[in-house]
Amino acid sequence: MRALLLAAVLALSPLDGLAGEKQIVDVKELAGSWRGWVNEVPGDEWAMMTVSADGSYKASTISGSTVGKFYLQAGKLRYRSSRTTPLAMPSAEVLGTASVSEDKDKTVLTLMPEEPNYLGRAEFERVK
Repeated sequence: MRALLLAAVLALSPLDGLAGEKQIVDVKELAGSWRGWVNEVPGDEWAMMTVSADGSYKASTISGSTVGKFYLQAGKLRYRSSRTTPLAMPSAEVLGTASVSEDKDKTVLTLMPEEPNYLGRAEFERVK
């Protein structure tokens, strides 16, 4: 009985400091500059990303650049992207899911490729 009561209290009053997922209703909400880390072959790489109001984006790391587009499908935020440089390593299109979370004054955008063996999971923080 105590466990059930504790579960009900926690469900009704979320703990402070926990990031909450933000529902994106228009890709315009992502427009702006982001910085973060991308998981690549040599390891995690520092990245900068600029997102336009139409959801298109360009991300750059030391080892290359990627272009893509965010879009909504059945209310879920998704993306498709492809590597543009280096020219010797063009990639096939990558599809994945994206999510946005907010915690106090920090907004985080996480990209997760659909293909589990594909590197490219990324986490960006909005640049103010």
